Amino acid sequence: MSSIRLIVFASFCLASGALCAHSDSSGWFDRVLTRLTQEHRPPHQPRLLAYPTIAYSPETSWELGAASSLLFHAKNDYQKNRLSEVTAFAFVTLRSQYGLWLDNAIYTDEDRWLLLGKVRFQRFPLLYYGIGPEAPKEDPVVVNGVYHLIRQRVMHRVKRNWFAGMELDYQHLGQVDFGGEQPSRPLPRGADGSTNFGVGVGTVYDSRPNMLNTRDGWFAELSWLHYSKTLGSDHAFDGFFAEVRRYRQLNKNSVFAWQVAGNIVLGDAPFNMLSLMGNESLLRGYYTGRYRDRHYYAAQAEYRFLPFPFSKRFGATGFVGMGAVAPTVSSLTLQNLRLAGGAGLRYFIFPQKDIFVRLDAGFTREGVSFYIFTGEAF
Repeated sequence: MSSIRLIVFASFCLASGALCAHSDSSGWFDRVLTRLTQEHRPPHQPRLLAYPTIAYSPETSWELGAASSLLFHAKNDYQKNRLSEVTAFAFVTLRSQYGLWLDNAIYTDEDRWLLLGKVRFQRFPLLYYGIGPEAPKEDPVVVNGVYHLIRQRVMHRVKRNWFAGMELDYQHLGQVDFGGEQPSRPLPRGADGSTNFGVGVGTVYDSRPNMLNTRDGWFAELSWLHYSKTLGSDHAFDGFFAEVRRYRQLNKNSVFAWQVAGNIVLGDAPFNMLSLMGNESLLRGYYTGRYRDRHYYAAQAEYRFLPFPFSKRFGATGFVGMGAVAPTVSSLTLQNLRLAGGAGLRYFIFPQKDIFVRLDAGFTREGVSFYIFTGEAF
């Protein structure tokens, strides 16, 4: 059950830009695009990009939505302060499903504080394939329910590029319909729904001047979250997460980037809070949660042309990744390793802030998936 989301505005830009590149109307197109993206504003002022979206998948039917991204620098000082981003996405489907997503990565003046988080409120189906590295692809359970997520990291600068602080995570899955009266998979822990609240600590090292399109620098994160019934959770467990990213600019128009990540869940965790493999960033091509278990480890590498030497607006990428899930570290095997790879097209949407719209196609042994987003995958 694959889905394809088409961002109407981005698609218009990509198609029209290609046509105008060989016609006298390119000046008209550039002027319209500049107005729509507010690129005519001075570089220190915020930018707001808004566009409609449309998608289709068998479990939702047609989906209509709207998305927006606010890009800004603290105190409008683009020379001293890093680029911050707040994004919002809302949608409804023809089957009365709905959702609201909010994401934030905010740096305060002189990088004193880093606020990194996301919010999800949605009634939207998820596909459950089972637990473990051998979960079969055939006949996944369509799980309907109401899902709430609020996760926020509040971190203070310890040293230059290094932040540390507190993390909070609230997740609720309710009104659950787990595949009807006879689901095709055994019911896992948490199949009736659950509410879980975790508190923990984390640290981040971030030398990226531009999180949406990093050409050189490092990013690393290490975190621990504790979920306890004394905190109001239905389940007691711990989550550990570690990640490292490296970006290296090879020349003016090309970047090589790599990423390694791991997630471990120990204790009485429900199925929806196990380690999940696959998403629009790491291991593109696999549905989020296609494989899930207590341990998840993955890595990927990407080569980026940003932009092509012969173009001001267009670029491309090629990427490859691998990952595996397992119940324990000792049970990890090469047989459980899953590979993913693909290529993408980039369109320079905010030249002054070095930001692209990306269209990626991710291929796995199970098929192909498409993604369109603002900013790079990682």
